[in-house]
Amino acid sequence: MLAMRDVKKAYGSRQALSGFDLDVHEGETVVIMGPSGCGKSTALRCIIRLTEPDSGSILWRGRSVLGMSSDELRSYRRRTGFVFQRSNLVSRLSVLENAMLPGVMAGVSIDEAKRLAYGALEKVGIERLAAAYPPNLSGGEMQRAAIARAIAQEPELLLWDEPTASLDPILVVDVLKLIESLARSLGSTMIIVTHEVQFALRVADKVVLVSDGAVVDEGKPEDVLLTPGSDLARQYSESLSYFAGHREEKEVGL
Repeated sequence: MLAMRDVKKAYGSRQALSGFDLDVHEGETVVIMGPSGCGKSTALRCIIRLTEPDSGSILWRGRSVLGMSSDELRSYRRRTGFVFQRSNLVSRLSVLENAMLPGVMAGVSIDEAKRLAYGALEKVGIERLAAAYPPNLSGGEMQRAAIARAIAQEPELLLWDEPTASLDPILVVDVLKLIESLARSLGSTMIIVTHEVQFALRVADKVVLVSDGAVVDEGKPEDVLLTPGSDLARQYSESLSYFAGHREEKEVGL
C-alpha cells in the first residue's frame, strides 16, 4: 500500500532522514518509535509532502507520490488524515466547522460535509461540543476535535504525529484509549509516531524503530520490544523492565 525507499531529507547541515525505508500494508497499524529528533515526524510529513524529501521514492498503491501533479496530490491528501502534535484547529470556526473543513475543501456538499463531521464528533465522544469554539476547549477536547477532523472523510490512511505530546499526563491515557478504539473500529491503515511503549505493544501490528534518520529495527511489537535485537530496542525493553519491576516492588512493599 505504502513504500518508502532510501528517503533522505536535510535541514541545512542536519540530516533528518538518512536513507529511510518503510513498508505499510493495507489495514496495518504501524507504530514508529525512536529518540526525539531522529526523523520520525519528518518521515511522516514526507508521506503526504508537507515536507519535500531531497531524494528517494515514496509509492502509494504503486504510484509515485513525489511524481504526482497538483491535482493528483490533492486527491491523495483527501484520502489521508493527519493528526498533529498540537490540534491546529481554526479558532474562529466551531468544532463542527473544523471537522467539516476537509470535506468542504474536497468539494463535498455542505450538508454531506456536516453529516460526516458530526458522525466523526460522535466517534470521538464530543458531539455535545459541536457548537463550541477551540479557545473554550480543554487540551484533551481540542485533540479530540482534531482527531474528528482527521477521520471525518473516512480516510484510507491515517497519520498520527505524536498525538499526545502536547497533553498533560492525566489526559494522555484518555487519548491513547481513543486511538486504540479507532484503530480497531475504523478499518483505516494507520501510522502512529509515539513514545508510548505500552501503547505500541497493545495496538501495533508492526513496530518500527528509528535512529539517526534510518530504520534500525522492525517487526511484531513483542519481537522488537520484548526480545530486542538492536541497541535501541534493548533500551526500550529495559524501560519496560524497569517500570514492571517498580510495580512489583510496590506490590510486595519494598
